[in-house]
Amino acid sequence: MTELRETIEHFVAGCLEPALSEPGEELIRLSADNFDLDGSGGWLRLQAWSDHCNLVRRVIGIERQSRGKLLLRIERFGKRQGTLALLDLRRPAGEDAELRSGRLEFREQFRRFLRRQFPLYRIAELTTEADLEHSLSPAYPRALLQQGSMCWAAIGAPTDMFHAEHALTFGLIWLDYLRSRDTGRVIQGLILYLPSGQEKLTCLRLLFLDAAAACYQVFIYDAQGFEAPADLSDYGNIDTRLEPCRRRLPGHLDASIAEILTVRGVQAVNKPDGEISLRVRGMEFARTAGAELLYGITRRRALAAGNLNEVLALAENLARLRAPGATDRLNALYTANPEVWLESEVRAQLEQIDAQLLSDPAYGQVPAFAANDRGVLDVLAVDQRGRLAVLELKASQDIHLPLQALDYWIRVKWHLDRRDFGRHGYFPGVGLNLEAPRLLLVSPALDFHPANERVLRFFSPSIPVERVGVGLQWRRELKVVFRS
Repeated sequence: MTELRETIEHFVAGCLEPALSEPGEELIRLSADNFDLDGSGGWLRLQAWSDHCNLVRRVIGIERQSRGKLLLRIERFGKRQGTLALLDLRRPAGEDAELRSGRLEFREQFRRFLRRQFPLYRIAELTTEADLEHSLSPAYPRALLQQGSMCWAAIGAPTDMFHAEHALTFGLIWLDYLRSRDTGRVIQGLILYLPSGQEKLTCLRLLFLDAAAACYQVFIYDAQGFEAPADLSDYGNIDTRLEPCRRRLPGHLDASIAEILTVRGVQAVNKPDGEISLRVRGMEFARTAGAELLYGITRRRALAAGNLNEVLALAENLARLRAPGATDRLNALYTANPEVWLESEVRAQLEQIDAQLLSDPAYGQVPAFAANDRGVLDVLAVDQRGRLAVLELKASQDIHLPLQALDYWIRVKWHLDRRDFGRHGYFPGVGLNLEAPRLLLVSPALDFHPANERVLRFFSPSIPVERVGVGLQWRRELKVVFRS
């Protein structure tokens, strides 16, 4: 770990303009005031922050290093591995040329795809240039096809899962941009080229977009460069599961838990598996595991006779450092995981988000489904009429928030239609109606990405979606400042 830390420190110290970049996150320019490496706890934690976001990752190795770039292997929440890059913005990395070359090569492959499948159309525009003003990514070649006055927008996704998953977001933004720019043209819809094996999520999402707003065509290409049209009706199967909701029986840990809950700021959250999670403003510091109580921030150990005071001291220290009025706002315990802090405030004050919502019960992260690290937290609640509400929470800008929220809504609707929630023990005593669940996107008011509203225009009208902006001081007071 010492060698790993020294490599990172040496690289950053040698940069003229250091920055940190992770796929899907905003670029963070680094200085001594917003960058930290911490080796306590037996592993190396990297933290960087800006006015808009906070990023904490466990660094597990070096992927590769070149002039102007250090690519790190990291571990995200849930032990998912990925990469992030340390960059010197004044010394472009050597592989940037390689990256650009790869993008240009795929652009030409994309051109061949379009010519083969749409021989009667002229490729009026084809580009991989970045357009930050309109949120258009250089990672995806995008085109405008024209035949007389009839046109199609088109976009291609490179072969990795990350880009395939996010292609629809940028495709819809491209379609909306062309329609607003070229008002004299009739742009029928969007054509997507997706790598084989990575198309399922996008095709499922398309089934829940508004067919009156745009038409969609999907083509799947393989490693040999051959493409074929996809039949969207083949993608209605949903990868989801709903575990039974269990209730924890009274036991010998109850007295200890009750004493821990006397610490101001500690919350007990009942998990669907019957366990209890003890948290301070969203950050878990202890949880039951059968007959044991495990406690700790980075490393957990079991509560034993005589060491309850350790747990109480941990809770008190966490409550002091992770408090709205904390004096040290750069402390890692204050800045870590703003989404879970926002979730804790929303859970405790659901009536502030919507006066019709019942304060209890509310569940987090159900149902489960296979997906990448979404970076979004989910709360499933119910209103006074028995209608479900899906709350998607994000404490910073995320261009992919609408479609990530749609993924979760689709699965909730699927289980609702099959009456799974009541059968599995969720919402006891509440008669659930089968109306489509409401979808509430909750974020600080200034942290909705400007492109979110443009993507939401393409959602099916059968999905009742609402953006709920809370005040920037939501840690001190959760207050809704706009609804849209």
